[in-house]
Amino acid sequence: MHLFYTPTIEIHHNQFVLSEEESKHAIRVLRLAVGDSLYLVDGRGGWYTAEILDAHPKRTTLHISDVQQDYQKSPYYLHIAIAPTKNIDRIEWFIEKATEVGVQEITPIICEHSERKEVKVDRLVKVAVAAMKQSLKAYLPKINPPISFSQFLNNDCKSSVEYYIAHCAEGEKFYLNDGAKVAGKYLILIGPEGDFSEKEIQRCLDAGYRPISLGNSRLRTETAALTSCLEISIINR
Repeated sequence: MHLFYTPTIEIHHNQFVLSEEESKHAIRVLRLAVGDSLYLVDGRGGWYTAEILDAHPKRTTLHISDVQQDYQKSPYYLHIAIAPTKNIDRIEWFIEKATEVGVQEITPIICEHSERKEVKVDRLVKVAVAAMKQSLKAYLPKINPPISFSQFLNNDCKSSVEYYIAHCAEGEKFYLNDGAKVAGKYLILIGPEGDFSEKEIQRCLDAGYRPISLGNSRLRTETAALTSCLEISIINR
């Protein structure tokens, strides 16, 4: 199955022209020809079935024969706010796997103990696009620019969202499957390698965040974040 990401396509289009990059990939690399079928996703839930009308390596023209909206739409909304790791490859790994498992929004947060203060959002988006195509999904996670922990907490909270913080400090905690509602809107905070500071944890608790445990092992940042994604996915099966 040949799947292409085409964010500018609209559901009313009967024809569509692939970008030069995608056209080159389709014609030169995959060696597709007139009459061959392929599939498009817009990252917003649209899944398009198409046929090549003009196999031009710079502007391949397609006929759209079928459109499915809300393709395999998730019954829940999961937002992971995660402190970027010192080794950016580990965050990219998380983005890839979370996109495959299911996540709708990701925000890099800069905490007191963060070793990395900057991330290239464009690079993270490219990783998510590749994972979306590989896993045959039609939704691309929203990846926000990095923001400080304080700014993130000061943002207005949306209603009907369940707020959680995963941390390693002592204190009463619960597991997600003991409290998270099915088909909910979840926000889960994941701290840096040195964990959230005591002040940050207390601020979250004062703001109504519920502390959660992800098991007895001490997990790396990206592992904790992916574990959260997996637990929410299993809860909503």
